[in-house]
Amino acid sequence: MKLATRAYPDVSVGEKLPELAIPLTRTLIVATAIASRDYQDVHHDPELAVRRGSKDIFMNILTTNGLVDRYVTSWAGPAARVKAIKIRLGVPNYPGDTMTLTGTVSAKDDAARRVEIAVRGTNSLGAHVTGTVVIELPEGDRQ
Repeated sequence: MKLATRAYPDVSVGEKLPELAIPLTRTLIVATAIASRDYQDVHHDPELAVRRGSKDIFMNILTTNGLVDRYVTSWAGPAARVKAIKIRLGVPNYPGDTMTLTGTVSAKDDAARRVEIAVRGTNSLGAHVTGTVVIELPEGDRQ
């Protein structure tokens, strides 16, 4: 199966990316913290997380960064190249909630064929992540 890649000329400022809802399971939070070698107890031990002032374990920033990358590159296609990701965390992602990622094309750089996408991830508490992703797209359609 060939995956289509977005071509630079076909992307417009103001274009919305499709929403992506990600169920925040305990397994996702623990497994991705361990996979990213983040052994901080607040990402896997509920009792210690509560003792440290949290209501439960919560997602680490490396996982959030990876999910933002995946969200944008799934929309852009396999020939897109990520050039920069700048994110800021807000409220925690706790197990049992859902994070919904949304994005909008906020700028284009014709000389470099780069597209900036403003990204936001929200859960029931509010904004978990906000930021931008810059990608480079091919000039023409590749399949």
